Amino acid sequence: MISAPFHAGERALQMQAGSREQMAFAGPRVIRDYMPDQHREFFAQLPFVVVGSLDANLQPWASVLAAPAGFAHSPDATHLRVDAVPAAGDPLAGQLAQGAPLGLLGIEPHTRRRNRMNGTVESLDATGFMLEVQQSFGNCPRYIQAREPVFAAARTDSAPVQWLDRLDLAAERLIGSADTLFIATAYPEAAAAGDEADARSHGVDVSHRGGRPGFVRVDEGGVLTVPDFNGNRFFNTLGNLLAHPRAGLLFIDYDNGELLHVVATAEIVLDGPELAEFEGAERLLRLHVEHALRRPAALPLRWGDAQLSPHLAGTGHWATARG
Repeated sequence: MISAPFHAGERALQMQAGSREQMAFAGPRVIRDYMPDQHREFFAQLPFVVVGSLDANLQPWASVLAAPAGFAHSPDATHLRVDAVPAAGDPLAGQLAQGAPLGLLGIEPHTRRRNRMNGTVESLDATGFMLEVQQSFGNCPRYIQAREPVFAAARTDSAPVQWLDRLDLAAERLIGSADTLFIATAYPEAAAAGDEADARSHGVDVSHRGGRPGFVRVDEGGVLTVPDFNGNRFFNTLGNLLAHPRAGLLFIDYDNGELLHVVATAEIVLDGPELAEFEGAERLLRLHVEHALRRPAALPLRWGDAQLSPHLAGTGHWATARG
């Protein structure tokens, strides 16, 4: 049991939302410093995991590793081995080092299951790396679009990685039509001075956000606005951003395997008339894009059409167009 699993940013948002007392009771019971057998078995059946990392400038990045099921496996309850390495051009390649903090999201979209594991790199070699568990916990299935991945034939050509100083039209179209995004955030040691939370609440986290296609609004000047719906009220992602307002986003083109990594600074809109612009939004996340990285056909997985989450019935569309 982790007696104080929530750091200052998470606690502040729990207080604002009226869930602090509930989370103080529930948090130590559901956020563990080991992986229960159910989570260990779950990661071992996945053909991909989403990985959050932190670069030398304390900028989080979201990436994804894919390989035949079993590539992520847990030799014991406090470790997870990943038998995969990032490809050239993946931001994760520069962050993998002994002692580096990583956040992992195991997600199985077609069954709407997901579990999180945050840890540190204990060792690495030419074929993968071993993580020591810091925090392990489950997430609810809300807002996951059901789509099942299949491996695609390997490409014989190698499309170049493209660095974008700002979002171009193709990037805006991918983001503006998305029904899913992944977001990496961090609570680095630099933000934690004087915090009473357990040290295992520090590090990197990566999570999922889902909505109807178009739920991410692309505004002028490279600003993205994302509604935040009712959830588990842990506020892991938003709590990190309150303390360290930098985010790494990942958008996947499910038709061709393109990956778009986006670097942004974040602000959280907790109240005001803007919240009425999206039905079901309890708060808004506004992301100011700094730059992006496009990796064509980088993910060897393809998905069919998605079945939208039934929990989206209580959400709508943006009331105002791009401005």
